[in-house]
Amino acid sequence: MALRKVRSNLDRLFDKSLTDLIRGIRNNKENEARYIASCIEEIKMELRQDSTYIKANAILKLAYLQMLGYDISWAAFNIIEVMASTKYTEKRIGYLVAAQCFHDTTEVLMLTTNLIRKDLNSPNMYDTGVALGGLSCFVTSDLAKDLASDIVNLLSSSRSYTRKRAVLLLYKIFLKYPEALRPTFPRLKEKLEDSDPGVQSAAVNVICELARKNPKNYLTLAPVFFKLMTTSSNNWMLIKIIKLLCVQKLGVLIEDSDQNLKYLGLLAMGKILQTHPKAVQAHKDIVLRCLDDRDESIRLRSLDLLYGMVSKKNITEIVKKLMEHVESAEGSHYRDELLTRIISICSYNNYQFITNFEWYISVLVELTKVEGSKHGARIAEQIQDVTVRVESIRHFSVSQMALLVENAHILLAGSAQQRNNISEVLLAAAWICGEYSQHVRNVQSVLESMLRARTSVISGHILSVYVQNIGKLYSTLLSKAEKEDDWDTIESLDNLMLSKLADYEYAEHLEAQDRACTLMGILRVVEAAHARREKIANDVARLYEGELNPVAVKAQRKVPVPEGLDLDKWIGPPWEETPESCEDSDTGTTFEQSSSRIYKDVICFGTTALHEDETKISGKGKTKNKEPVEITEEEMELRRKAREAERQSNPYYVKGAAAAPKRPTRFVAFDSLSANSTDKVNRADGEMPEDAKSTDAEDNTAQGISDEFRALDINLDEPLRPDEVVRGPQAYNRQIHKKKKKKRPILTEQRGIDSLLSEEVSSATRENLYAEGSSVKKTRRKRSGVAREAYEEASGICTPSNPNYENSVSTVLSQDLELSRTKLCSNSDIAVSFTSSSNLEADATVVITLSLFITSKRHVKDIEANIVDTLLVRMIRHKPGFLLASSIAPGETVELQVHLAIESNTVSQIVRGTVTYFTEEEEESIAGKLDFKLPLRSPDLLLTSAITKNEFSQLLTSTDVEYSASAEFISNYSFRDLLTRVTLIGHLSVVEEVGSAASLYARTTLGEPVCVLLKKIDENVHIGFKAGHQKLVEVLVKDFQEICTRQVAMIECEWDSFS
Repeated sequence: MALRKVRSNLDRLFDKSLTDLIRGIRNNKENEARYIASCIEEIKMELRQDSTYIKANAILKLAYLQMLGYDISWAAFNIIEVMASTKYTEKRIGYLVAAQCFHDTTEVLMLTTNLIRKDLNSPNMYDTGVALGGLSCFVTSDLAKDLASDIVNLLSSSRSYTRKRAVLLLYKIFLKYPEALRPTFPRLKEKLEDSDPGVQSAAVNVICELARKNPKNYLTLAPVFFKLMTTSSNNWMLIKIIKLLCVQKLGVLIEDSDQNLKYLGLLAMGKILQTHPKAVQAHKDIVLRCLDDRDESIRLRSLDLLYGMVSKKNITEIVKKLMEHVESAEGSHYRDELLTRIISICSYNNYQFITNFEWYISVLVELTKVEGSKHGARIAEQIQDVTVRVESIRHFSVSQMALLVENAHILLAGSAQQRNNISEVLLAAAWICGEYSQHVRNVQSVLESMLRARTSVISGHILSVYVQNIGKLYSTLLSKAEKEDDWDTIESLDNLMLSKLADYEYAEHLEAQDRACTLMGILRVVEAAHARREKIANDVARLYEGELNPVAVKAQRKVPVPEGLDLDKWIGPPWEETPESCEDSDTGTTFEQSSSRIYKDVICFGTTALHEDETKISGKGKTKNKEPVEITEEEMELRRKAREAERQSNPYYVKGAAAAPKRPTRFVAFDSLSANSTDKVNRADGEMPEDAKSTDAEDNTAQGISDEFRALDINLDEPLRPDEVVRGPQAYNRQIHKKKKKKRPILTEQRGIDSLLSEEVSSATRENLYAEGSSVKKTRRKRSGVAREAYEEASGICTPSNPNYENSVSTVLSQDLELSRTKLCSNSDIAVSFTSSSNLEADATVVITLSLFITSKRHVKDIEANIVDTLLVRMIRHKPGFLLASSIAPGETVELQVHLAIESNTVSQIVRGTVTYFTEEEEESIAGKLDFKLPLRSPDLLLTSAITKNEFSQLLTSTDVEYSASAEFISNYSFRDLLTRVTLIGHLSVVEEVGSAASLYARTTLGEPVCVLLKKIDENVHIGFKAGHQKLVEVLVKDFQEICTRQVAMIECEWDSFS
């Protein structure tokens, strides 16, 4: 034993320390990667030693290598071994490296639960402190759930250091495990009055961070904070409290004559606007007065605040004030900022706050008169977008745009830079006049104004739009003249077009020139037909049929990939990278750069032609042609993996992100006002391709409050339930049991608990299963001699597991599935039942799942389901699932899926269908047919959707659910059974449940919200619905009343009543 100790001490003298590693890396600059690879091999050898000191030294060196960019996830288990050391100096290294490299996806973290619990309860305060500090860096939801009670118990520690660290760690626990907030909050609130100032500061810090995202949940703490503000001498804590309480005092700062205080007040109010907008909106008048300040920085800050104070009632006042400042603004920067804010405020959320679109068009036209504006393209985009979306104002918009076209010379006056910026509005004006020419009062005047345009002054891309819409206006005039048989007008119109349009053929812009030549060719054909007195206006009008609607954002991404197409596969043989090819590519690049000016317009159209000169230059320097080497798919895969491995191991290679961060475009929350828009606005994103697939899950980026903070929006004023009470530390009493007498009763008790879970837990209370399972595990842990097949605790530092919990959940789910299944039809061969659900991937689509049980004694094959199409229901036959060609044995159950497209969700209907099949005899197959009538109810078109209580309350007061209907009836079912029925069969989600009443929510396949109130008093049941259509709520009331009053265990359809 002594010899082993001497040997270990000698080994320590020759081990490489962290200092030696750093010195070696600095001395091997040329072969750094090779040196580090050899050091990693030495570290791996050290980690195989039994000495924890050697392992700790190796882990410390790995921590340094990890900071250089090398992956050390392979040593995760060795890090846990060092964390489990009994010596503080080694334990500290283990927790340091774990805090540095462990994260949520680290698999070995599940092994640390008992280890961390042991360190948290250690009598050594430093062991507890290092465990608390490390846990805050790598805590996961599972660790937070298992260790929350141990951390709360540390709040009553006699050491102020431990209490302070435990309070700070609670913030990370709440983020990962929000359910711990309610039971823990009373203990956290007590720490605000702790005797130690450090613990008080920690509690104030945690509560301020929680209140920053959900302030209304902490209003009851205002007296406590005010007391701390008047008694505490901690300046840092006073600053935190003042920032939390002083919203109303900021108005005084903004009105102060001191520019610094005014700026700081506006800056602080902008921060508060993001979380508590109502408190800031009361200072709108003060902020508007700040626009008159001589300091430009204060004016810009006030613009930021106005950006978040807009509502339907005050948007006219705010924009009018901003327009006044546009006219008197000094300096182009501030003027451009005003224009940007005006357009952003009005166009927010597809013009949510605009009630009078004629007023908005007038504002945009006024903005075109601003001198030196750089936002001509944005103004033009807004004019086009509003005109396309709002049909009722197209006549007014076209009249305004016609005036702009006729007075184009006014916009084109001024310097070349100003002309290029504001002339973009002419693009929108010409496009609108041509697209909606039926609204133009004097088409002849507008056409002549476009033909008189100076091609040398107007930009080329605007000229191309001019040419396109000249053709549309010509088509309108031609149709009118031919209808009246006015050949003199027709001849003069043709002569006008042929004489004036010739100037466009010589435009410098390639696209404008190409379009002009094309239109001139068409005009010559039309003139020849008119010379023969042939009417050709209908053929010309056919060239411009259809509306040019905007395409939705990311429409290309939503196009479904055809079957059999692999976008990642090479179309031809892969290119071989050789030195010759690199030189050729460089030569080609040089040539392209030198000739980019010549072929710029061609490249814009995507048609780069390869000329002979290019071929000669690109082929220069080649002496011989190499034969292409064929590479197999296996070799390509190996090369790809090697390349990815090299990139991952290279610490200086910048990894690409999945998506570029987006600039937030949302406003903060606003008052929900009931003012209705006078115009019908198309607020859709744009046209989508056919069979577009949803990619919304890819775009769920964090905007505003993230999911972890949204989960902390919990009512802290409600009294705690018995299952939420956090119990303090209790003494452990060792119990001795006799194995023979205690083994069988414990098994019986466990089976009773499992059966209770499977029988009593419904869908509404299924979320409490985990808590009940945890209490069962604690009961088992205190007993010895329990059966290993019911519960087993692994040795070492593993956490216990309970496999019986999943079995109880599956029992409940199977009972719920039986409840939602409906018997459809049957004969001597097949019994059919069905379930219906809305398709999440496609709007207005219902998926009918047919469950077929083979009752025949013979095999059944070629089963096919068909639905007869009606005016309102159509079967989607290109979707798979309604045909099963394989042979099914007697007693087996198979499923078919039928996809139905529904045209209306306000009518309950019955559709006819058939199930055809063949039964196999010894030598032949006999055809069989089974007819059925399938009921399609309004609940089938509902989608289960989640919503918060606040959002649900705001929705009830909005105009989206202004129609309502209700019914009262008698039902023998309990409230719990009724709630289970409407949630399972009706696809509703529970928003809030109080006693024998519940608020529920869903949305239709068309995205329309549906709000439901269900309550039961004695035997009387009241159910009410609110939605956006009266017919919808009436049919929902009728169908849900039937669901609540059926008297069978498995819901069956009585087809006699239907026929």
